[in-house]
Amino acid sequence: MLLENQVAVIHGGGGSIGGAAARVFAREGARLFLAGRSLPRLEAAASVARDEGADVSIAVVDAMDQDAVDRHVDEVVDAAGRIDIALNTVGFDHVQGLPIAETSLEDYLHPVVGYLQTNFVTAKAVSRHMIAQGSGVILTISTPGARLTGRGLIGNAAQSAALEGFSRALAGELGPDGVRVVCVRPHAMSDALATSYTGEMFGRIADAGGIPMDQWMNGLVGMTLLGRLPVLDEVAEYLAFAASDRARSITGAIANLSAGALVD
Repeated sequence: MLLENQVAVIHGGGGSIGGAAARVFAREGARLFLAGRSLPRLEAAASVARDEGADVSIAVVDAMDQDAVDRHVDEVVDAAGRIDIALNTVGFDHVQGLPIAETSLEDYLHPVVGYLQTNFVTAKAVSRHMIAQGSGVILTISTPGARLTGRGLIGNAAQSAALEGFSRALAGELGPDGVRVVCVRPHAMSDALATSYTGEMFGRIADAGGIPMDQWMNGLVGMTLLGRLPVLDEVAEYLAFAASDRARSITGAIANLSAGALVD
């Protein structure tokens, strides 16, 4: 198993990507600590992971709150002795699809500040322990907005590009201590629409353009070389690989899981 006897903390563990990652990490032998703000969603993700035979603990934690995250991470180390993998899959609704003239400063900054804050908070908390143990993997999630252009992308583009820059810089800082950092950049996932904020957000963008949601999604598909969008399990499988010793020479990388919407 890829992650046998590894201890993994997933912030946003009750979300679409977090839950999918929890299931795959569990199948691959990891001991899981899922943190998030929704207890019912955490319980549902934990139940699926336990069906794979994993030892799973859950905790309601605000991943924007440094003190709360520090306390939880310390509790994980007290219980498990170490943290080998830290994955931040926290996501939240934000404004996309509007031109700059119709976008407020608050709406522009909301994803920039929010995504950078939560990733800083969680990385700072786990890095203390990873540095002390001389090993660990920090996984972050970006979007194709980091490399795309066009109307309505300014907040998402700034957030995604900044998070990728953060991940590269963190990899350089922590590499000498044996800690890897990998940023994964998936495209929109059609099977996440019903369980994540993206369904509502994409629906608003489609409505603003006066087109049906399925037609708007088909437009995203048309941007890809493979003629399809990625799905949650594909992203989760890659995250498990990136966290494993099979990827032990990979750090400071941005993994392109856009199905060819972007070509590196």
